[in-house]
Amino acid sequence: MAERDPSKTEKATGKRRKKTRQDGNVPKSGEMSKVIVILAGVIIMRLLIGYFHEELSRIFRWAFSENLTNLEVDPSRAYSLFLWGIKEMAKLMLPILLFVAFVSWLSMRIQVGKLWTTKAMRPKFAQMFNITKALKKLLISPKAFVRLGRSILQAVAVGIAPYIVIKQEYPNFLPLFHASPEGIAAYILSLGYKMVCYALVPMLIIAIADIWYTRWDYEEKIKMTKDEVKDERKQAEGDPKIKAQQQRKMMEVMARRMMQDVPRADVIVTNPTHYAVALRYDALEAPAPVVLAKGVNNLAERIKEVARENNVPIEPNPPLARALYKQVEIGDTIPEELFQAVAALLSKLEKFKRPH
Repeated sequence: MAERDPSKTEKATGKRRKKTRQDGNVPKSGEMSKVIVILAGVIIMRLLIGYFHEELSRIFRWAFSENLTNLEVDPSRAYSLFLWGIKEMAKLMLPILLFVAFVSWLSMRIQVGKLWTTKAMRPKFAQMFNITKALKKLLISPKAFVRLGRSILQAVAVGIAPYIVIKQEYPNFLPLFHASPEGIAAYILSLGYKMVCYALVPMLIIAIADIWYTRWDYEEKIKMTKDEVKDERKQAEGDPKIKAQQQRKMMEVMARRMMQDVPRADVIVTNPTHYAVALRYDALEAPAPVVLAKGVNNLAERIKEVARENNVPIEPNPPLARALYKQVEIGDTIPEELFQAVAALLSKLEKFKRPH
C-alpha cells in the first residue's frame, strides 16, 4: 500500500496534474524501460550477428597475420594502432549503442509524453538532512517492500532461466567435443540468446505489474482533500462573495446610466406597480422605438420617480410592459410583433399627435 493521507479522497484536478508534471513528478516505470532496453539490445545483436562475425573475423585474421606479429612497435606506430582499434570497436558498438539509446528514449517518451524540466534534478536539502525520514522511507516504507519484492522476483527469474535452458541443452554438450571453434561459438551465442529470452518473459510480466503499481501509486499521491478542490475551484472561478460584490457594483453602474437616460424617454410603460420600461422613438436615430431603461420593483419605482421629475409621461399597460421587459434588452429596438401595441400607445401622446 502507498503512504497516503486519509483526508485526501478526491481525484486530482487538471491544474494539480499540470503542476506536478511541470515539477517533473510523472508516473514512469523504470522496470519497463529496463526490459525494453534489454530486449532492444538482444534484437539488434541478433540482427547484426552476421556483420559482427565478418568484422571480428577480419580483425582477428589481421591481428594474427604476419603484419602484426612482425611489427616493430614504436610510439608512433602504437598510437596509430590504438586509433585503429578505437575506430574498429566504434564500428562494432555504435550501431548497438545508438539503437538502444533511441529505444530507451522512445520508451520514456511513450510513458511520460513530451516533457522537459530540470526541477526533478534539483537537490532537496530539507529531505537530505532529515536522516530519520530518509531511512524510514528507504527501509520500512511500503515502497521499500515493493522494491524488495520486485528485486527478489527479478533475481529468481534471472537465476532460473539459465538453469532451465542448461538442463534442456545438457544432452547437446557432449557432441561439442567434435565441433569446430566457430560451431562452438555459434552454439554458445544461441544458448545465451535463449537464456535471455527465458529471463525476459517473467521480467516483462514484472514490468507490466510495475507500470500498474506506479500509476496507481501516482494517482494516490496526487489526490486532494475536499478543501483543496474547493479552494482551487474558487481560484479558477473567483470567490462567490467577490463575484457577488462585483455583480452588484455592475448593476449599480447600469442603474445610474439608465437613470441618466430616463429624462430622454418619450414614455414610461408600467405594469403599473412591478414593471417600468422607458421608450424613446426618433426616426432619425432608429427605425423603431428603443428601450432606454427597464426595471422591476424598486428599480421600476426609481424610473417612475425620475420620469415624474422630468415630466415624462407614464402610461400603464401591463401586458406591453411585461413583454417589453422580457423580450427587449436596454439599447435595443422593439421587435416587430410589438410595433402595433407601441404605436397605439405613442399615438396617445401629445408629441406624436398629428395636428388637425
